[in-house]
Amino acid sequence: MEKTIIPRPEHPQPMFKRDNWQNLNGEWLFEFDFGTSGAERRLFKPESAEEYTKKITVPFCPESELSGIGYKDFIPAVWYKRSITVTEEQMKGRVLLHFGAVDYECDVYINGEKAGSHFGGYSSFTLDITDFLNIGENDLTVNARDNVRSGKQPKGKQSSAFYSQGCDYTRTTGIWQTVWLEYVPTGYIKTTKYYADIEEGAFDIELTLSLGGKLTVEALYEGKNVGGCTKEIKGRYARFRLPLAEKHLWEVGNGRLYDLKFTLETDNGTDVLYSYAGLREVRIDGFKVLINGKSIFQRTVLDQGFYPDGIYTAPTKEVLKNDIILSMKAGFNGARLHQKVFEPLFLHYCDELGYIVWGEHGNWGLDWSKFDSIRYFLLEIEEEIERDFNHPALIGWCPYNETWDIDGRKQDDDSLRVVYRTVKAMDKTRPCIDTSGNFHVETDIFDVHDYEQDYHIFKENYDKLFKENFLYDRFPEKQQWKGEPVFMSEYGGIRIELKDPAENDHKKAWGYGNAATSYEEFYERYAGLTDALLDNPRMIGFCYTQLTDVEQELNGIYYYDRTEKFDSEILYKINSRKAAIEK
Repeated sequence: MEKTIIPRPEHPQPMFKRDNWQNLNGEWLFEFDFGTSGAERRLFKPESAEEYTKKITVPFCPESELSGIGYKDFIPAVWYKRSITVTEEQMKGRVLLHFGAVDYECDVYINGEKAGSHFGGYSSFTLDITDFLNIGENDLTVNARDNVRSGKQPKGKQSSAFYSQGCDYTRTTGIWQTVWLEYVPTGYIKTTKYYADIEEGAFDIELTLSLGGKLTVEALYEGKNVGGCTKEIKGRYARFRLPLAEKHLWEVGNGRLYDLKFTLETDNGTDVLYSYAGLREVRIDGFKVLINGKSIFQRTVLDQGFYPDGIYTAPTKEVLKNDIILSMKAGFNGARLHQKVFEPLFLHYCDELGYIVWGEHGNWGLDWSKFDSIRYFLLEIEEEIERDFNHPALIGWCPYNETWDIDGRKQDDDSLRVVYRTVKAMDKTRPCIDTSGNFHVETDIFDVHDYEQDYHIFKENYDKLFKENFLYDRFPEKQQWKGEPVFMSEYGGIRIELKDPAENDHKKAWGYGNAATSYEEFYERYAGLTDALLDNPRMIGFCYTQLTDVEQELNGIYYYDRTEKFDSEILYKINSRKAAIEK
């Protein structure tokens, strides 16, 4: 009998993991719904399976080659269907259905009945489907709807034109992260939140539970027990301190992590949850951003998380992790995760490797000139923060990016302010940049985007920051620096155009400024721009554009297929030397 190969078979959330789970990736029935009439045609009913004319490989979107579909035009709606089998034993507790991400809005049906809905193409969601299930075989149907041209959904870098153009690329519709089932007792742990105390060497832990009971927590470091406690939880919320016998701080380049095991015993059974945490604190001190008390220059790179064959979805976990390894090989210590909420497994590898990241939402496509835009934005941001709060590698939030005027209408400042304050209310442990690059309203860090290619001019402009206490700003009429730490969060974007036409796609190639015409010219320009930032004692970090080429945007450190474009040793020497703010 031929063994079924499940794509992306690993558990998608190592920070929130149970043994009793089932991966639902693989072959599903699939149908386009160009007229959005599927609900009228009752494609959610089990007996409609014969109307599904295609098959798709989940978790890859239908635009991708890995899905087996590869359809690149606009797709207003799609339908997925498969069977799931549950046993009598599994039905004694609760059955949870998890989706890593579905773009953009979706309805989920079990046996022809709507079990729940979700909107937001980047955040994960969970449905308790127990009451819709029968013992044995069940029908699972998902309807996803997507309209990147509506102005009412954050699309990120998905192109709203037929062709990819500029810095917009192939679209993603429907399921694009792992789908899985989890079998839990009636009394189970719903959420966890960890607050690190680096001075005392302890974690303050918050939990929400479906039922109270006897809770036991164990902490291990490299397999050795270093802490634990047992609590009787009367209600559905608990907050307590977990002291650690050994203090190992999480550091940039050295992701020291504590394994955590939670055991909740109730009259309805025992729930065992595996997690981990890192002792890490982020704090602003004047012009500096401190990580565990140290001024660390943020040598980051813009990572857009696109893949040639999977688009938004890495084909394997190894490919996912390899992007971090490639970045570190070139001397970067982190990344700005640009216009996309990355999957938790990527953040897990960041945690392990000590690789700092900024969490950003995909706001492009949204009409931020209107206050009601937050209706389509804020709830998903909240879900993102709730899910990713515990990752020590994540050192800051950035909800918006480049909120340019829309058809002559400026951004609605109040909507940006509300989002910023909501983020800060939900997470007081991290800095928040309201909108990266422009136009700042209320922010902890004043970041700047500047693609000036002449490094002499670039250096002269930003040396004024420490020589004259003046921040060079291309938009002084729209924003005002108030003395916040300064972060060059986009620069460079250098495209190289060699004389050999075989090494260039001249028709589609795009980058910032004039292309370098030789490797020597590229390295000189790269070093000149980067040195200007490293040598600036008032600059907290940089973010170079970008890690890889993405389709027609050819300004990556690596090619789109992740093969080497430049000598990473040369880049490592430029990027990794000590910065002025670290001395």
